[in-house]
Amino acid sequence: MAIYRLSNDLVFPDPSLAEEDGLLALEGDLSPERLLLAYSNGIFPWFSEEEPILWWSPDPRFVLYPKDIRISHSMKKTLKKNTYRVSFDTCFRDVISNCSNIRKEEGTWITNDMIEAYCKLHELGFAHSVEAFYEDKLVGGLYGVSIGKCFFGESMFSTMNNASKAAFITLSKVLTEKGFVVIDCQVHTNHLESLGAVYISRVDFLQVVQRGISIAPLKMCF
Repeated sequence: MAIYRLSNDLVFPDPSLAEEDGLLALEGDLSPERLLLAYSNGIFPWFSEEEPILWWSPDPRFVLYPKDIRISHSMKKTLKKNTYRVSFDTCFRDVISNCSNIRKEEGTWITNDMIEAYCKLHELGFAHSVEAFYEDKLVGGLYGVSIGKCFFGESMFSTMNNASKAAFITLSKVLTEKGFVVIDCQVHTNHLESLGAVYISRVDFLQVVQRGISIAPLKMCF
């Protein structure tokens, strides 16, 4: 099957047409309008510096339902001690830059163009960061995109043990209080599995996303 090449029109092919590995389309741009359309249809960009923009919709999808967050006994102790001070949307650019830098040796997909695109989404109120501080130093965090009652996680980083977990658990608790239906984790990691993330089919994921988008205004404020 030939991979769909995006034109200037704001349109994506049906996610069911994705390749077996989840690759759906290539090219296009990283404008706020296209990114929001992509997430609303279960699609996300993921590519390296030397590649064109690649758009993905894997099946199955790895997700976490906020109310099902799993907290280990040792992590409960860490949270109880208030080892980390967790905040929201205080230094978005620092968080996404740290996520990029920590993966440069692996070949990060968080290119300079991606950083600027998501900072623009942050300015528009759709992209959010969660920060973990230790003695006023940023030591962990994550960022993602919020549309309706869905949070689409993008990346996280940690320079101290459990700092990103503290950020993620705090986010899950806040999203549960706000009635969010899902956190999209995109693809499997052991880290997220330990926190309660599970696989669901693409069909089920798209149904959850459409329900989450339909029951609330698009923008979410912490």
